[in-house]
Amino acid sequence: MKILFLNGPNLNLLGQREPGIYGSATLADIEKKVRDRAKKLKVEIEFRQSNWEGELVDWIQQAREGFDVVVLNAGAYTHTSIALRDAISATKVPTIEVHLSNVHAREEFRHKSFIAPVCVGQICGFGPNSYIVALEAAVNING
Repeated sequence: MKILFLNGPNLNLLGQREPGIYGSATLADIEKKVRDRAKKLKVEIEFRQSNWEGELVDWIQQAREGFDVVVLNAGAYTHTSIALRDAISATKVPTIEVHLSNVHAREEFRHKSFIAPVCVGQICGFGPNSYIVALEAAVNING
């Protein structure tokens, strides 16, 4: 099994950006934690991050060739991007939406996810462990 972890805008600033909301872990810290767990589960993962919506769309489309599941933290694009929604819908690669913070307990504009209706599920609010929960869900998606 091969899982693609995609991270959207500003996630490259984790550990520096609003640590009261997002914590002190960097994206590299989260990736290491996920890689360690993936090794135990005997699954292959790939981590990518982009601040560019179009690049995320390209990666989602390319996921059809070689990935079984996409785990997507679209950041702010979660609440604005019809393009990401359409890419997820078009590719038919099972996609899990993930967030560090509980977006439903934050500003009202964060309560609406454009991608949630085309994802198999949404995980939020567990900090870096949201990614571990997403990994476990991805491994068991068809089980």
